[in-house]
Amino acid sequence: MAALPSPPTPLREKMIRDMQLQRLSPITQRIYLRAVWDLAAFYRCRPDRLQSEHIRAYLHHLLVDRKISWSACNQVISGLKFFYTQTLDWTAFQLNLPSQKKRKRLPQVLSVEELQRLFSVMRRPKHRVLLMTTYSAGLRVGEVVRLQLRDIESDRMLIRVNQGKGQKDRYTLLSSRLLAELRAYWKLQQPPQWLFPGRDLSQPMAVRTAQQVYMTARAKADLQHGPGIHTLRHCFATHLLETGVDPRTIQVLMGHRSIQTTMGYLQVTRAHLGNVRSPFDLLHFDDLPSLTEE
Repeated sequence: MAALPSPPTPLREKMIRDMQLQRLSPITQRIYLRAVWDLAAFYRCRPDRLQSEHIRAYLHHLLVDRKISWSACNQVISGLKFFYTQTLDWTAFQLNLPSQKKRKRLPQVLSVEELQRLFSVMRRPKHRVLLMTTYSAGLRVGEVVRLQLRDIESDRMLIRVNQGKGQKDRYTLLSSRLLAELRAYWKLQQPPQWLFPGRDLSQPMAVRTAQQVYMTARAKADLQHGPGIHTLRHCFATHLLETGVDPRTIQVLMGHRSIQTTMGYLQVTRAHLGNVRSPFDLLHFDDLPSLTEE
């Protein structure tokens, strides 16, 4: 995301302090600041001088005229809500924003055969192992790019995830096959600190770069679904369920706050659906006449 063009102002600095006190991630802080900046730029007016009707009209413009996505609009609402209720001390009644409803969509999952194609088309060792690690450990893209060498605990066959979503640490699986791939990759490139460094070896790979690596591999593998690198995390959870791992264990590995999030993957597992019989199969048609052409 590009840096905000606005110079520091007391109001902006106060919002930043409020977000830091709430321990919001740097990415969330940038999204919230951008939401407020864009609102002010739209009206060419300081945001603390606007009224709730201005904010609602702006959101209507985003949805109807600019046709931004449902999730993008929810991010804008979250940013504006934080600014007006936390930084300016408005009440929710004063702000009068619409509720942030979420559209529930089933995650897209790649088959084992499609994953094999995805990994096999990647020739650069770092890029191949990056995608393998994301899938094998069920990581978010922001988690995989920030892995350090010390996070690979081969003696315990675990990967430590530091400060994942919600600023929580957790452990996830280190497969023996992935460990072999990681060791081969390290012998070739010997990254000094970050497992997947950027061009500047002292910095981790950028999230946007990791996303592009996946998109390039997806295009080369000629895959028609699984639009983003987060697909690999969906595959991890779904394939574990298909092999009989209990949802509570998967919840811990994935770092889900709620078990309901994990249970959602049951809707896309072939094994789960394959064991369910249609009620139509329970009917008996001993006397049903055969179909004939009219």
